[in-house]
Amino acid sequence: MELFTKTLFLCLALALTNGAPAHHDAAVDDASLPDRCDGIGFDAITPDEQGTTFFFRGSHLWEGFRGPAQLSNESFQELDDIGHVDAAFRMHDIEHLHDHIYFFLDDKVFSYYAHHLEEGYPKEIQQDFPGVPSHLDAAVECPKGECMADSVLFFKGKDVHVYDIVTKTVKTKTWSHLPVCTSALRWLEHYYCFHGNNFTKFHPVTGEVNGVYPKDARSYFMKCPNYGHGGDYKVRKCSDVKIDAITTDDAGKSYFFAGPIYMRLDTRRDGRHAFPISRSWKEVTSGVDAVFSYADNIYLIKDDQVYIYKAAAHYTLIAGYPKTLKEELGIEGHVDAAFVCPDNHTVHIIIGGTIRAVDLSATPRAVTREMPLPFSDIDAALCSAEGVNVFKGATYYHYESPMTLAMSRIAPEPLNVTRAMMGCEE
Repeated sequence: MELFTKTLFLCLALALTNGAPAHHDAAVDDASLPDRCDGIGFDAITPDEQGTTFFFRGSHLWEGFRGPAQLSNESFQELDDIGHVDAAFRMHDIEHLHDHIYFFLDDKVFSYYAHHLEEGYPKEIQQDFPGVPSHLDAAVECPKGECMADSVLFFKGKDVHVYDIVTKTVKTKTWSHLPVCTSALRWLEHYYCFHGNNFTKFHPVTGEVNGVYPKDARSYFMKCPNYGHGGDYKVRKCSDVKIDAITTDDAGKSYFFAGPIYMRLDTRRDGRHAFPISRSWKEVTSGVDAVFSYADNIYLIKDDQVYIYKAAAHYTLIAGYPKTLKEELGIEGHVDAAFVCPDNHTVHIIIGGTIRAVDLSATPRAVTREMPLPFSDIDAALCSAEGVNVFKGATYYHYESPMTLAMSRIAPEPLNVTRAMMGCEE
C-alpha cells in the first residue's frame, strides 16, 4: 500500500475529494513566463487526441498538469497569427475515425489534426457550426449518453448553445446559476466550468450543480504552494511499480488497483486517471486482493469477501453482497489474482502456487480444475486476446493462454513493466 502511494505511475496527481488531477512544478517555471498559480485562470482548456490536456492563456499554454508555460505555437504552429483563443474543444470525427481540435477566436474557427492546421481553415464559425454565435467564452464536447446526442456545449455569458453534431441544430439554454465560464473541460465523464482560479462541476444536460462549489482549481488541476492534495508527488520509476489487481471490463476500460488507489484507462485519447478506490466502490475502503470482470459486472475480492458491482450503473453494489468466497465461487483461501478471458465463462483464480478454474455459468459455482504453477507470490493477472500477463512486482510473465500458464513447469523470461503500460518513468 505504501509503495503504491509513492509510485502512482501517472502523469496525473490525485485530488482525493473529487477525482480531478493536481499537478504543477512551480519551482521549474521561468520567472519571465506566466504562472498558472497566479489565480488569473485560462482562456481555454482542451485535451488532444493523445489524452494530454492543454491549458491556454494569451499566447502561452501549459501542456498537461505539470511543468512551465510555453508559447502556444510550439505545440500548434499556426497559432502565431492568432495570439490567443476564446474557446477550444476536442471532437471525435466519426466519418474519418480520428480526433481533431477546434479553436475559436472572434468569429473564426480553426481546426487542427495532429497539431497541424487543416486545409481550408480558418473559417467563419457559421460555416462549421451554423447557429453558434461568435466571441465565445468556452466550449466542451459532450458525447451521446452524457448528452442526449453527440453535442458541443458553447458558452457565451449565461447562455449555453447546445449544438447537435449530426443534425447541425442549436438549442439555447440559460443557466443563470452558473458563473460565466471562461473555459470548460470534460474530464472522465464529468464537466467543469472554469472561472478565474475557480471551477464549478455541472451536469451537461441540466446545468445542475451538486456539492459545494466553486472550488479553487489550484487545489485540483495543478500543484501550487499552499494548495492541493498531491503533496510531494513525483512520477516513479517503472522498477518501483507494484499492483494488487488488474482487469478490463466489457466496455474496454482497464483498471489497475494498488493500495487504496485505482487507475482507470478508458482509451488512449482519454489518458490515464487515478482515484481512491472508495470513490467508485465505497464499500471497499482498504484495497483489494484480486479483481475480474464478467457479464457487465466487476468482481472485487478482499480477504474472504466478494463484492459484485454493476459496471454500467456507476459501480452499484448488487443487493445481497458481499458474500464469502465459499458462497460465491466455491473456494477458500487467500486469493492472489484472478482473471477471465474475453468471451469466456471461466474465472481462473490464483491462490499461492496453484491456479483454479471456476465455471461462472454453473450453479452452484465450484472448482472444475486445479493445477500447480511454476511460481507463487503473484500480484495480479490479466487475460486479453493476446494472451495472459501475470504480474509480479515490476515484472510480468506472458503466456499464450490460460492452459499454457497452467501447464508450464518453468517460468518464461520475466519482462519489465513499461512506461506505455503504466505511465511510469523508464
